[in-house]
Amino acid sequence: MVTITIGKRKDVARQWIQPSGWAGRLTVRMMNRRHSKLTDWALQYVPVRQTDVVLDIGCGGGRTVAKLAAIAAAGRVTGIDPAEASVDVSRKTNANRRNVEILRASVSDMPFPDSTFDAVTAVETHYYWPDLVTDLREVLRVMKPGGTFAIIAEAYKGAKYGRMMQEFERLAQITLLTPDEHRHALVTAGFSDVQVQEAADKGWICVTGRKA
Repeated sequence: MVTITIGKRKDVARQWIQPSGWAGRLTVRMMNRRHSKLTDWALQYVPVRQTDVVLDIGCGGGRTVAKLAAIAAAGRVTGIDPAEASVDVSRKTNANRRNVEILRASVSDMPFPDSTFDAVTAVETHYYWPDLVTDLREVLRVMKPGGTFAIIAEAYKGAKYGRMMQEFERLAQITLLTPDEHRHALVTAGFSDVQVQEAADKGWICVTGRKA
């Protein structure tokens, strides 16, 4: 039997939050695999057209960017992440895609003009944001009127794997939200037509909102 010490678990949690070095690159590659089916399920609720300009916040290893780039084949997809290891892996994942740009940047202060993007996604990242409602308003700023934003996650309060989620919440020192709390956060930030989708059997959630 292999025992993982508290110190080791905290090291793993740090790599979830801010991937760095070889361990961070390994972590984001693992996330690419782990989140792929979740993302495929959730993207059915995110209208993306072939010519759209799309942003993926907290792009990690770049798998979601690649999926979006295949849909918006005649458009442009930008991925941002504050972690250098994530940016490195994401750039390698998308090295052959001409319609992709990966930048090191934070959701709290994005280097884009107002009304830039037709669609914005955030996969398994919003619970790390410094101030959720304030950062959601920054997301709203960079979206075009009529654009769609989607929070996609399997870590939320009330998910199928409740005990696992509680451990994740404790180790990562974050606060997970219920589906209703997600809805309230988007409405408070100024999003309209907020919808919550759950795949209860898998413990997945997708929360979408539009810019009026």
